[in-house]
Amino acid sequence: MNDIFIQAFGSMFSAIAKIFLIAFAAGLMVRKDIIKQEYIKGLSEITVKILLPALIFAKTILTFAPESTPGWWILPLVGFLGPIVFLGVIAIFYLGNIKKNISKFPIASFQNAGYLVLPIGQILYPEQFDQFALFTFLLILGFNPALWSIGKIMITKTDKPEKFKITDIITPPLVANLLAMALVFLNLHKNIPDIILDPIDLMGTATVPMATFILGATLGTISFKIWPKIGDIIKVMFVKFGLIPAFAIFILWYFEIGKTSPILADFIIIEASAAPAANLILMVRKYGGDTQKTGSLMLIAYFSAIFMMPFWIAIWKTFQ
Repeated sequence: MNDIFIQAFGSMFSAIAKIFLIAFAAGLMVRKDIIKQEYIKGLSEITVKILLPALIFAKTILTFAPESTPGWWILPLVGFLGPIVFLGVIAIFYLGNIKKNISKFPIASFQNAGYLVLPIGQILYPEQFDQFALFTFLLILGFNPALWSIGKIMITKTDKPEKFKITDIITPPLVANLLAMALVFLNLHKNIPDIILDPIDLMGTATVPMATFILGATLGTISFKIWPKIGDIIKVMFVKFGLIPAFAIFILWYFEIGKTSPILADFIIIEASAAPAANLILMVRKYGGDTQKTGSLMLIAYFSAIFMMPFWIAIWKTFQ
């Protein structure tokens, strides 16, 4: 049992360490002003508007087969409802003082569903990455509307908060996801010639390294001067890296998902134990909120994820 734990922990730790080394290098270049903020903004625009939609479209067209995956709709549902449920859980720890602390709730509830998870999947499951990526896109289909509506409202909580706009949800990745799924359901995807699909697929391969770099660059802008209260750190980290992955393991064990689809089970554990969504700090920067408190709590969460993500995947591998 100990050998299984150590092996699983080591594999996951090695994967996430490689990702964080790239992220660390990007963050260091931002701090040293080698990489300008406008460069990161440009890279983010290219990734969100071109590269990520290309990856989503190609992998969905090539991999998504609803007839052989009858329960596919569960992942978007989990992506939407999961964070909302745990927003309620973190609120319990702040009863009587919810309004003042509501901006901390999304950090505990919304995980980095794509930019962190995709590189891990590419390293750990190179032969099954297309399937892993499809799981990611299906979950994000439900996750992003929750993140950009409820999550955005909470994380940018100020005296004059930015109003929610429906256009915040309608993003190029969402459009690419829905378009690809529609083509599959209408059985039109088979008519797309390779001369069109192959370049789109090739362009999408740049998403994972680019997203890793952008993640590090974003974290590199966070100041180390002011740190959150110990009580807040304990509460947020307990929900983020304790209750959520433990609950996921219980559900997977109860429904024996690990026996029917091992890679799906691993994917869910990785998602459940992932660090907070990097978009949260971007929302605060763009729409308002407490940048310093949000950023410092996010930074602690990312350092914690280096150890907690391997820990939970090792727990799952040991006791499944």
